[in-house]
Amino acid sequence: MTNGQGVIVLGAGPAGLVSANILNDAGVDCVVLERSTREHVRTRARAGYLAPNTVRILERHGLAEGVRRRGRTHGVCEFRTETTRFRLEYEGLGAREPHTVYPQQDLVADLLARYVERGGRIVFGVEAQAVLGADGPRPEVLAHDPDGAPVRWSARYIAGCDGRHGAARRSIPAGAVRRHRMDHGVSWLGLLAEAPPSLDAVGYAVHGRGFAGHMARSADVTRYYLQCERGAGPDAWSEEQVWQELSVRLGADRFGALRRGPIVQRAVVDLESDVLEPLRYGSLLLAGDAASLISPSAAKGANLAVLEAELLAEAFIAELVHGDSEPLERYSHRCLERIWRAQEFSGWMVRLLHGTGGFDNTHGFDHADNFDNALRHSRLESLRTSRSHQDWFAENYVGV
Repeated sequence: MTNGQGVIVLGAGPAGLVSANILNDAGVDCVVLERSTREHVRTRARAGYLAPNTVRILERHGLAEGVRRRGRTHGVCEFRTETTRFRLEYEGLGAREPHTVYPQQDLVADLLARYVERGGRIVFGVEAQAVLGADGPRPEVLAHDPDGAPVRWSARYIAGCDGRHGAARRSIPAGAVRRHRMDHGVSWLGLLAEAPPSLDAVGYAVHGRGFAGHMARSADVTRYYLQCERGAGPDAWSEEQVWQELSVRLGADRFGALRRGPIVQRAVVDLESDVLEPLRYGSLLLAGDAASLISPSAAKGANLAVLEAELLAEAFIAELVHGDSEPLERYSHRCLERIWRAQEFSGWMVRLLHGTGGFDNTHGFDHADNFDNALRHSRLESLRTSRSHQDWFAENYVGV
C-alpha cells in the first residue's frame, strides 16, 4: 500500500511502465499492479512499429537504450492488388522520418528492467477488481493477491493503464463519461511465424478474397494478417491453408514466393474503435487501451500509449511535486486531440484495405457493393500517383 500521496499504476504494458519510470525517476511514490506473471509481461507479442515521436519520448526519459541498439528503421510500404503492386517510400515525404521496428515485448522488457533496476515497485499476479472512491481524495484499488486473498491499495491518484477490459474502465460509473464506439465489421486472423520476412516493406494486399498483411518483426520472425470471417476461430484454417491463403492474397505467383516457417501464435482480432471522453473520473485517469481502442490497421495503439503515458506522468509530477494542477486538468483534452486524429486515419486505412459486402473464409467477398469497391481501388491509384496524397499519407501514417 502506498502512503496515500503517490500513484498506483494499473497495468505493466507500455503506458503503465513508461508512466511508472518517469514517476519513479522524479521521486514520486509509485507502485505498479499487474495481473499477469513477470514472464508473461516480458514475452507477450504485440505491435512493433514505433513512431519517431515515440522514440524521442523514450530518449527524453532515458528509456531508449534497447530501441537504439536493436531497433531497425523502416520507411517503405508496398501495396498489392490482384493485378499490380507499388511501393511508397514514406520516409521523407511530408518531412517525415521513418518508423523504428522494435517488437513491443522487447520494449516492455526494457522498461520493466530499468524500472526495477532503479528501485521501482511492481507486484505481479495482483488482479485488480475495482477502483473505489475515485470521486474523492483517497481512492483505493480492491484487488486479489496471487493467492486469491483480498487486498486494498490506496494512493492519491490511480493511473488506469490496464486495457479496455480492466478494472479502471469498469469502475467508472455509467454516465460519468461518454463512450464512443465503432465496429468496423472486419476481423483479422493475426499470425506470428518463425520465418524471415518475405519483402523489405510493410505489405498491404487488397484482394477479392480479403485483406492480407505482412509486417517484419525481426530477421527471423514475421507477423502476418488475414482477413477472416466474423466469428471464425483462430484454428479455422490449417497451417498449410494459412500459407496458401497468404500466398494467393499477396500474389506470390507474380511477386515472389513467401518464406515459410512454423506459425507459433494465432489470434482473431475484430477491428473496433472506441474512445472514452473525458479520460478522467476524479482521481482516476486513463491511458493506453483503457483510454481508447484503435484498430491495428495503422500501427497507432502503442504510439498513442507512450504519448499519453508521458503526458500523464508529467501531469502527476506537476501536481504532486510542484503543486500545479493545471496539467492534470488539461490532460484529457491534450490526449483526445491526438486520439481523434489517429482514429480518423485508422478508419481511413480500414476503408482503404477492406471491401464491402458479405465475407466468408471460403469465397471472400460477395462484392455486394461494387461501387464502394471501385472507390477503394481509386483511392489506391490516387495514393500511387498523387504526391500531395502521398504527403498526407506519410504525415498521418508516421505522426501521432
